[in-house]
Amino acid sequence: MKVLSVVGARPQLVKLAPIAAAFAGTDHQHVIVHTGQHYDADLSDVFFSGLGIPDPDVHLGVGSGSHGVQTGAVLAAMDKVLEDERPDWVLVYGDTNSTVAGALSAVKLHYKVAHLEAGLRSFNRRMPEEHNRVLTDHCADLLLAPTEEAVRHLGNEGLAERTRLAGDVMVDICLRIRDAVLAGEHPAPALPEGIDPEQPFLLATLHRPDNTDDPARLAAIVESLAALPVPVALLAHPRLVARAEEHGIKLEQGAVRVGRPLPYAGLVAAVMASAGVVTDSGGLQKETFLLGRACTTIRPETEWVETLEGGWNVLVPDPHEMDVEEWAKLATRPAPTTEQGTPYGDGTAAQCVVKLMEEALAAQA
Repeated sequence: MKVLSVVGARPQLVKLAPIAAAFAGTDHQHVIVHTGQHYDADLSDVFFSGLGIPDPDVHLGVGSGSHGVQTGAVLAAMDKVLEDERPDWVLVYGDTNSTVAGALSAVKLHYKVAHLEAGLRSFNRRMPEEHNRVLTDHCADLLLAPTEEAVRHLGNEGLAERTRLAGDVMVDICLRIRDAVLAGEHPAPALPEGIDPEQPFLLATLHRPDNTDDPARLAAIVESLAALPVPVALLAHPRLVARAEEHGIKLEQGAVRVGRPLPYAGLVAAVMASAGVVTDSGGLQKETFLLGRACTTIRPETEWVETLEGGWNVLVPDPHEMDVEEWAKLATRPAPTTEQGTPYGDGTAAQCVVKLMEEALAAQA
């Protein structure tokens, strides 16, 4: 079996790590195509070196651009790659422009598509990621759902026949790195200057267009972080830095200390060292849950509804509209003591994905 993985953004590279390891233990051929959607070294290169992922076999070098420009560039470049490689499966990951472009290119050339992390829904049609998810699910041949909730969403959309429950590969890599951090196999994370890891602090990320594109909203959210009673380590995504500069907003103010995005092991270690997380990231909500810390999400909805059970994750779409003391109490709350369960699987999802692809290919023979 020959599988071509199409990745391009930081979250996809994290998901690729356990998949690449699972394929390495088989006789299957695994080809990695990096679109270059995330071209910043902090968002791309460090993941290949830090997570032991093989170097990409093909690098498209797409770079930045509008949604249409990025998607179109990947589409244009993928045709030749597919004709050269002729894979049995094209495996696409998550919900980025690289995901939908890789899937569309493959199905138009009649190659089978498997979608890893299928069935997630925020039901917020303003999010570009929501369109990418839905379009990819409806054109893919095999839908690898991470949770029972995702399976239900796909069934409601008439896609049950193509759907398989695979578990979440993010659990595989998150638990592996957690154990390595606890064993002292990774150095301490490079936290922003002014953050003492021995004292309580919050870890924060912010990058979604709904929170960063409007100057007044971004300024209000940053001010709400600045007003918190403990230091806030803001790992500033390039998009956030660019928007803040464009809008004339100072990120480092009050409690906020600004640093660069961390390699994945550094991020896991930083979450574990923190008193809690404030974010608008989908993946970080789930990682915070898996690592046993409280998460406060600056969004009106989440794809990872399981994290809301027991108060592990709380949605706060407009922290700047809350009473200051109420906001501070919520953001700095301790981790719950409620039982989490294993809604995302037991850490063996990558092996399950390989098996499901084998079975689906055999059934089509």
